[in-house]
Amino acid sequence: MRQDAAEEAPSRARRAGRVTRRVAVGLVSLLALGATGYVYVTKDQLQNTIPKTDVLTPRAGEKPPPPADDGADDILLVGSDARTDAQGNALPARVLRELRTEANNGAVNTDTMILLRVPKNGAKPSAVSVPRDTWTEVPGRGKAKINSAYGIAKAHFAQASRAQGERDQAKIERDSDTEGRRVLVQALQDLTQVRIDHYAEVNLLGFYLLTEALGGVKVCLNHATEDKDSGADFRRGEQTVSGGEALSFVRQRKNLPRGDLDRIVRQQAFLSSALHQVLSAGTLTSPGTLTGLTDAVHKSLTLDPGLDLLQFAQQAKGIASGDLTFATIPVITANGRSEDGQSIVEIDPKAVREFVAGLAGRAAAPAAQAPAGGGSGSGAAPAAAPLLQASAGVPCVN
Repeated sequence: MRQDAAEEAPSRARRAGRVTRRVAVGLVSLLALGATGYVYVTKDQLQNTIPKTDVLTPRAGEKPPPPADDGADDILLVGSDARTDAQGNALPARVLRELRTEANNGAVNTDTMILLRVPKNGAKPSAVSVPRDTWTEVPGRGKAKINSAYGIAKAHFAQASRAQGERDQAKIERDSDTEGRRVLVQALQDLTQVRIDHYAEVNLLGFYLLTEALGGVKVCLNHATEDKDSGADFRRGEQTVSGGEALSFVRQRKNLPRGDLDRIVRQQAFLSSALHQVLSAGTLTSPGTLTGLTDAVHKSLTLDPGLDLLQFAQQAKGIASGDLTFATIPVITANGRSEDGQSIVEIDPKAVREFVAGLAGRAAAPAAQAPAGGGSGSGAAPAAAPLLQASAGVPCVN
């Protein structure tokens, strides 16, 4: 690493730390939507209408998961780019156009993966993000990007189902999604050596429905930015995004100083702001808004059968108030290259496991390692423009 880059990395890490300490864990926002409306909707009505998926029970002959007693209750929060709703129904072409995306022949990637660790000894919970391009072992495939684990397993299962004569497309989607989730859970358990106790997933439709119900979500950028691949075209400062703009905001990684790592911060900031709006006085006094939020939960959220949404959302309120340690797994470099030429995030599995284990309160957690080569994006933030100060509930990010 060049000397100037080495000197810059600690300050960059401190700036990122200040931002992430102010934001709530990303996918907690949609999980919390149900709890905020508990006055209007009973627990059973809400819990029973959300699709369930058992992806945590090992099948006969499979490698057993890590030991259950690892010092924490561990919840895997996943954001997928599925082009279907939670019931397996294809999204309308109108929605796909507005989201600035299109059908992708069933391929699914998991662009957001957060392991929420709630220590059993009463210590502060931690939210650990795993970059989508993390290069690691994927069951049945060998070394690959971790965000491909879901999609590859899903595609293979769907192909086998069709070969066996299954013609119900929605059923194929649901069943193949379950297989994809199972392999993703296994890959993350193998990487972290943490037993995942609960699973929650929000799909692409969640962004659309959430922003529509709220009338847009406030975000704030330290610098103007543009990226043709994601559709991002945003000015500096605070602004309101919805629909396709919201998706572009959380998808952009090109032209960000730290690439994929800054995209993680974007996702956190967006959903933190959404949660702040949901919990703000007056938001839930509108029956129309509440109906829209409940619809977002029903159509875009999938849980494992043992996760009590309302109980967890009560924890989410504390997390949203700042009672959370937020981190990204230690990385060697975010600018790595695989042997076949893919852009990857290189990690040391031993360092990842030590870091994650420390967050359960069993030992002091080592400091997260700053990426050696910056992010996978290009360019750097303009030095002349100072960082903006976030307004209430709206973190300013790159």
